[in-house]
Amino acid sequence: MKILVAIKRVLDYNVKARVKADQSGIDLTNVKMSMNPFDEIAVEEAVRLKEAGKASEIIVVSVGAQACQETLRSALALGADKGILIEAEDDLESLGVAKVLKAVADQESPDLIILGKQAIDNDANQTGQMLSALLKWPQGTFISKLDVEEDHFIVTREVDGGLETIRCARPAVLTTDLRLNEPRYPKLPNIMKAKKKPIDIQPIDSLKLDTAPRQKVLKVTEPPVRSGGIKVPDVETLVHKLVEEAKVI
Repeated sequence: MKILVAIKRVLDYNVKARVKADQSGIDLTNVKMSMNPFDEIAVEEAVRLKEAGKASEIIVVSVGAQACQETLRSALALGADKGILIEAEDDLESLGVAKVLKAVADQESPDLIILGKQAIDNDANQTGQMLSALLKWPQGTFISKLDVEEDHFIVTREVDGGLETIRCARPAVLTTDLRLNEPRYPKLPNIMKAKKKPIDIQPIDSLKLDTAPRQKVLKVTEPPVRSGGIKVPDVETLVHKLVEEAKVI
């Protein structure tokens, strides 16, 4: 079984985001970037499937600038076999990324595509679903457990009412949730080996796709500063303020 894992380079989750002075977006100048945490879970699940003898090859793909090679190397150090970088200077919307991933899937013919349920920079939660629609493959989203059988996948996904178990025929698109696994840390020997693993770089223009944006960001602002709380002398005063001032009860 060949697995294709899509990964994204995002602002590190430990870094506080700063809005640009012109409010056109997030300032990424001289800040730490890393792999999207949900995509780390996707890579870890693919590696576990390979270690269990259920997968033969893991290919990681990223869409973005040359700097994404660093993110791909991180995935290769975790156990992926090959990287693909679709080089694009402009940020793509979810539909554009889905079109690119479909083109890569057509080239590589994977049996399974895994990606994070969402990226922490835009929280769109759209790419996996759009990719499934473009490929006309079954999908399993927000999965917290995956079992591989001969010609299908059994996935447990988290829904508002609890857990739902579904069966997806091969090939399929799956998106990972937090509770699927806990990603490992790469070992130094694997980091050194990753430097020799191949990364295929393709300009996005070579795919001849329409990835023109259909949305425009008008303004990005920081959340309003919350006002400080107050102390009240007794429960009666608290109830009065909740009823008369806050009007929440």
